[in-house]
Amino acid sequence: MSAATGKKAVLKLDGKEIELPIYSGTLGPDVIDVKDVLASGHFTFDPGFMATAACESKITFIDGDKGVLLHRGYPIDQLATQADYLETCYLLLNGELPTAEQKAEFDAKVRNHTMVHDQVSRFFNGFRRDAHPMAIMVGVVGALSAFYHNALDIEDVNHREITAIRLIAKIPTLAAWSYKYTVGQPFIYPRNDLGYAENFLHMMFATPADRDYKVNPVLAKAMDRIFTLHADHEQNASTSTVRLAGSTGANPYACISSGISALWGPAHGGANEAVLRMLDEIGSVENVAEFMEKVKRKEVKLMGFGHRVYKNFDPRAKVMKQTCDEVLEALGINDPQLALAMELERIALSDPYFVERKLYPNVDFYSGIILKAIGIPTEMFTVIFALARTVGWISHWLEMHSAPYKIGRPRQLYTGETQRDIKR
Repeated sequence: MSAATGKKAVLKLDGKEIELPIYSGTLGPDVIDVKDVLASGHFTFDPGFMATAACESKITFIDGDKGVLLHRGYPIDQLATQADYLETCYLLLNGELPTAEQKAEFDAKVRNHTMVHDQVSRFFNGFRRDAHPMAIMVGVVGALSAFYHNALDIEDVNHREITAIRLIAKIPTLAAWSYKYTVGQPFIYPRNDLGYAENFLHMMFATPADRDYKVNPVLAKAMDRIFTLHADHEQNASTSTVRLAGSTGANPYACISSGISALWGPAHGGANEAVLRMLDEIGSVENVAEFMEKVKRKEVKLMGFGHRVYKNFDPRAKVMKQTCDEVLEALGINDPQLALAMELERIALSDPYFVERKLYPNVDFYSGIILKAIGIPTEMFTVIFALARTVGWISHWLEMHSAPYKIGRPRQLYTGETQRDIKR
């Protein structure tokens, strides 16, 4: 629990003083408890929740000014370079990194749940072939509750834990199938002899005709890092959506589906898609300089640079840039669009206009380049984000259900019509 500081904020309303307790977390600014304002007949007003803590959490901490991202206290760059994605999953779920024995047991549990019920595959046929893969994911993930209802008692800790494992294990299968369906290829079933990221890439790109298909280990490593770097990001829009849906007592599959829906927005999970669209609009390296001048004149928007939370270099971007360089070197790609992206990066890191405003490349900039190089189509970018973020969502859902909680019910500042009568 958060600790009372002994300090109080005093709010004066209508000649009366209201004392509001101040609490301290282990990191970050102190928090003023404003619930007693309600007793005075007032609400607080904070559009976008810019200064509102809606919950107490022990999972992830961000200091945007310093460029810090910690999962259970561990810096993200250490996790991305010294641990793999499933170790990070275990950490987010359980609070500690696994021992070798715990990791082997956890990996085995995930592998044993990668297959989905055979009837789930029929759901895909209800979608048009040109459906966006995120539309498919919203529907199919939500439908999982119709197949795994033997563990949907949210009051049962064992049910919650097995559902978390099922989601982490099955989402890659559904994600890969959403791609296969839209390109008209047969579904490739999971192989439990492969690693988590390797298995996903195998389901994405293998075909029944190519029985000897092998995943490039450099690409598997890059995909694992992408998963790790997107695993959780504190109380962002989609995580808050999962918590809000979870506060109603909704089943976890419905909650994760709601998170996928929120992530789909271009201001959230669609950012790396927007980077590729921007590169398409720029066209060639020769046009970069003029484009950046338009950015300075605020005529166009620079996608993939800067971040709402990070006012310094995105800590995830440092690792992602290293991974990007490794992938491009391993594949020997000579793509004009990638050369264009590198010129954008060069200007942003050297031009005083961008440096002074700390408009550094963020994780979306580099992840978009990596995914394109691997051969993953743009419309799958957000699906991969959802795959990676599933563990963050379910970790927050588990945390919420492990302690007393209230149904979420934000208030509003009403500016509509006052009461009026129908006159006929």
